[in-house]
Amino acid sequence: MSACLVCGSDRLAHLFHASDRLYHTTKKEFSVVRCAGCGLVRLDPVPSPEELPNYYPDNYWFAPDATAASRMEEAYRRLVLRDHVQFVEQALRQTRAPGPLLDVGCGGGLFLGMMRERGFRVLGLDNSREAAAIAWRRQQAPAVCAMLERAPFRRESLAGLTMFHVLEHLYDPRAYLAAAHQLLAPDGRLVVQVPNAACWQFHLLGHAWNGVDVPRHLFDFRASDVEKLVESCGFEVVRRKYFSLRDNPAGLASSLAPSLDPMARRVRRIAESGAGRLAKDLIYLALVVASVPFTALEAAFRAGSTVMIEARRP
Repeated sequence: MSACLVCGSDRLAHLFHASDRLYHTTKKEFSVVRCAGCGLVRLDPVPSPEELPNYYPDNYWFAPDATAASRMEEAYRRLVLRDHVQFVEQALRQTRAPGPLLDVGCGGGLFLGMMRERGFRVLGLDNSREAAAIAWRRQQAPAVCAMLERAPFRRESLAGLTMFHVLEHLYDPRAYLAAAHQLLAPDGRLVVQVPNAACWQFHLLGHAWNGVDVPRHLFDFRASDVEKLVESCGFEVVRRKYFSLRDNPAGLASSLAPSLDPMARRVRRIAESGAGRLAKDLIYLALVVASVPFTALEAAFRAGSTVMIEARRP
């Protein structure tokens, strides 16, 4: 048992046991607990640094191939990424800081490619060498394989830094936020997004909520938890957004039918014909569309299943 990341308390309450419901990388069960001091939800104990990589499949990102289903999936991803792009574009338009945008955990780089198409200078960083190579090759986004604390960039050289669904995977999220503070120029903008454990979906579904994602998510943050961490690292919170067209409806669909999730099927290497894959993708898409009204409603009450936060480096 370790002290709470947010408040330092060592008192906790057990919530439930869960295993890898989405990717089936293990049958081992893990304990999810809540801090008795501040309410932060997390794994305890966490997998060791030697164990944790076993739960990350090699193809843990999107890279399109030549099939019709893949082309449809890329078109869909471009559509639903627009609100991410618009949120970050607004942040960068408002800053006086010079320099490029760095996306931490860039995966295959589709977001960076879309930002580059809008005229922004972009860089990517991922802990997968293959993902960084795909981002560079397919999206013309220069990307490196590194941890942020040791990233090969100059201090105060960035206008913006994004971390979409990164902090919940880290042993020490504060170290990444501190590194981001060093890399951003004065008035630079940090944008972070995490699953929001204060959402209605978590209250309704518990361990079946996709945002828990045991054992890859070491922390299950609420918006208030992230704000406290960001502010403790010297940032000023500017904006919050509780709805993501990419993540909120799809997250609910994957919670209800994990076997239909396209990424999970790819990761688990489920044998599918082209027609079978397309049919499952269409059924999943229908479930995602059906999830939009509920996820929009919970977001309207500031209880969306994700939260995106813009913070400024003073």
